[in-house]
Amino acid sequence: MQNIPTNSSAPAKAELPLDLTGPHITPGASAAHRLYQALCEMIVAGLVKPGEPLPPSRTLAKQTGFRRNAIVTAYERLIADGFADATVGSGTFVAARIPARAVEPKKPKVVIEAPRQGAFSLGCTHIDERAVQRFRAFVGRRMRAFGSEHLHYGDPRGSRELRAAIADHLLSARGLRCDPDQIMLTSGTLHALRIVLSAILKAGDQVWCEDPGYPAARNTIAHCGYRAVPVPLDEHGIRVAKGRSAAPAARAAYVTPSHQFPLGVQMSMPRRLELLDWARQAGAFVLEDDYDSEFRYDGAPLMSLAGIDHLQRVIYMGTFAKTLFPGLRIGYCALPERLIADVTATRAALDRFPGTLMEGAVADMLNSGAFAANLKRVRKLYREARDALAGTLEAASDGVLSVPVPSQGLHLVARFDPSVDLAVAAQAKQAAGAEGWLLADTYSRARPLPGFVLGFSGHAVPKLVASAKRLAQESHLALGAKNKSARRA
Repeated sequence: MQNIPTNSSAPAKAELPLDLTGPHITPGASAAHRLYQALCEMIVAGLVKPGEPLPPSRTLAKQTGFRRNAIVTAYERLIADGFADATVGSGTFVAARIPARAVEPKKPKVVIEAPRQGAFSLGCTHIDERAVQRFRAFVGRRMRAFGSEHLHYGDPRGSRELRAAIADHLLSARGLRCDPDQIMLTSGTLHALRIVLSAILKAGDQVWCEDPGYPAARNTIAHCGYRAVPVPLDEHGIRVAKGRSAAPAARAAYVTPSHQFPLGVQMSMPRRLELLDWARQAGAFVLEDDYDSEFRYDGAPLMSLAGIDHLQRVIYMGTFAKTLFPGLRIGYCALPERLIADVTATRAALDRFPGTLMEGAVADMLNSGAFAANLKRVRKLYREARDALAGTLEAASDGVLSVPVPSQGLHLVARFDPSVDLAVAAQAKQAAGAEGWLLADTYSRARPLPGFVLGFSGHAVPKLVASAKRLAQESHLALGAKNKSARRA
């Protein structure tokens, strides 16, 4: 914290000399952003002096007519950008040394799309301007309050503050009641999978995996020395009876029950109960990857499998990679109480404890409501992207592709008729220069279907529409060429 000049004890001005309409104000910007610009202009122009106190948020709200949360957001950004300092119990003050730059130039709205990502890439995210500003302010505040907790080895599960915030989020969003002691922070879902499996399995143990399913999870299971057993699906989810037949001695099952990857099937309640019955009878555990449950477009999110089970035999895994951004490298798992000691010991043996610098800022996002607000805004954007992609593919392919519109998630599946050769999809994807996945690549043992797994989150709608038209055109051409070749043969 910078030293505050001695005049910091002077009372704040009753009214600040703010200009909220001048050329330094971005038209159409949020109230918090316009206030921030006006405050910067006032400070840089010397209308208030270094160390001078700024009015309390209530006072400034009365002067400007803005809501108090806009005032707080503007002050937080002033602090983050070095124009102001805050002293606990004393208030907010103009910084002793003003950053050596002119007042912030007008900027377009921040739209962060994954650079160098081709059309239909999976895992791309969007975080809007307001959430970026809030996160920047939270990070800045946490860094200025840098404490001793960063100077020694921490809890292998991560900070209790963030674990408590996650527990509150899981209760309100997923119907999952758990204690912060049951939460462990990780660098992502696959990291959680490695830690948990290492704690509950021994080399060579079998793990049920959905077929088709998430290849990265299947590869992680195999890489750790366990046997991934493909179990087929139907419209109700993983076929438990087939799993019992294929691997009766399995010690775990990895599933995506709320929105099966990649097909989008929602596991029915009878099938969920059947899976939980198997786990109890076999003394096994179910690993629930709830990778995109926050992005449900039709109705409220389904209750998690762990919520139904009350965390007895289900290990719940989530991540902030999609709800905020992948660069955070923060995920988490919720553990049955009986596993806390073993999983914590395994974590300590593998990599001691998670990074601490970003934990506080993420907790602030959750506790302040900024996380929920960002979800609400980007959910609308993703729904528009989903509808644009599905509608364009359906219309432009003229029946060649079937495109079920998913009620949840960040990707959709476009399928050819099952009789179409798999090479047609591969040829069309290559010719169109499309990213995303071939649907066939998600299968292990079941007969693969021809088609595509296409991401729509984090992509601009015009780009999605243009790319969808090209993929539909190339699908027509590839199918026509294949049919012509078959007739000649």
